[in-house]
Amino acid sequence: MPYQSNSSLPDSVTGVLPKHAQDIYREAFNSAWDQYKEASERRGHESREETAHKVAWAAVKHKYHKGEDDRWHPKK
Repeated sequence: MPYQSNSSLPDSVTGVLPKHAQDIYREAFNSAWDQYKEASERRGHESREETAHKVAWAAVKHKYHKGEDDRWHPKK
C-alpha cells in the first residue's frame, strides 16, 4: 500500500512531521514496501507494512530530531 501523496500518510505522521520530513517518510516507506515484498513473505513475524513504517521512521530520524518542544527539527 504505497502512499501516492503526503496527504495519504497516516495522521501519526502528518500530525507531527514537517512537510520535508513527510516527503522523506513517504519516499522511504514506498521504497521499503517494494524492497521487502519477498522478505516479508518469508519472515512471517513482522508484516511488510510494519517493516516499511520502521524503515520510514529511521529515514526521518537520519535527517531530523525531536526537540525538547516535541517538534521535529532538521539536524544541523
